[in-house]
Amino acid sequence: MVAILLLLAAVPPVAALLHEPFYLDLLRRVMIFAIAAISLNLILGYGGMVSFGHAAYLGIGAYAVGVLSHHGIDNGWLQWGIAIGASALVAAAIGSISVRTSGIYFIMITLAFTQMLYYLGVSIAKYGGDDGMRLNVRSQFSGLIDLNDPAEFYYLVFAILSLFLYLSHRLVNSRFGLVLQATRLNEARTRAIGLSPYPYRLAAFVISGAMCGLAGALLANQTSFLTPEFMNWTRSGELMFMVILGGIATTAGPLLGAAGLLLLEDVLQGWSVLPKWVHEHWQLYLGVILVLVVLYAKRGLAGLLPGNERDD
Repeated sequence: MVAILLLLAAVPPVAALLHEPFYLDLLRRVMIFAIAAISLNLILGYGGMVSFGHAAYLGIGAYAVGVLSHHGIDNGWLQWGIAIGASALVAAAIGSISVRTSGIYFIMITLAFTQMLYYLGVSIAKYGGDDGMRLNVRSQFSGLIDLNDPAEFYYLVFAILSLFLYLSHRLVNSRFGLVLQATRLNEARTRAIGLSPYPYRLAAFVISGAMCGLAGALLANQTSFLTPEFMNWTRSGELMFMVILGGIATTAGPLLGAAGLLLLEDVLQGWSVLPKWVHEHWQLYLGVILVLVVLYAKRGLAGLLPGNERDD
């Protein structure tokens, strides 16, 4: 994990040396989606909650930035604070209902709430509706950090990613995390020893939503454009696949999964050394590669790292 983070930290000077700013933008996008995947891994990998609505918080975080900017409020502290707070509140509302269920009922409830938010975004013409809206000015931090500087923005995302990796590791190995994992493994036995799974699962659900809300705020600044597609159920599926591809219930898994999926997409679409027929049907070949990884790397990409073991 340290080696991976050191490689990521070295990207800006290497990109500047090679005069390839594109890689700075690409890997910053990878890290933002890795943050969202880390938040999903908390409830999916450690809590056993298969949420098909996690992209809702990505969209809420993005719209918190976009709507405030649309009304002339560009203060980044306020924008990002509202993004985190609004995502946490919505997660608490959704979680208070969905966490009481399990299995297919949990999946359908989270999916239904996400689609409600998606269609709400589509229906509000003032903020672009289905066409989305541009972010005229990136979040401002009073000269402390300039998000228009690619290297500064990159290192800010890198710092947040490193912090979330550390906090996630500490959280799942704390008493709270152990109880959360116990409810996934055997809920009846957890109740039998006097622990109620509901508050632990709900707390994890809210923390996960808040983390993903921050990823949404970062994504809005990354793309300078936001659309209801940020919170569509297909985006939730992408986040889920990143977690599974990287290695469910592992610390490094979400980062490796996000990197593997997004970099593979870029390679199949854009590398000139590949034949034209690969570029034209890149989704087909991407699907084949991902299926092979899932079949033959049972613990995901993280399982291929020497000495790497599951956290649970």
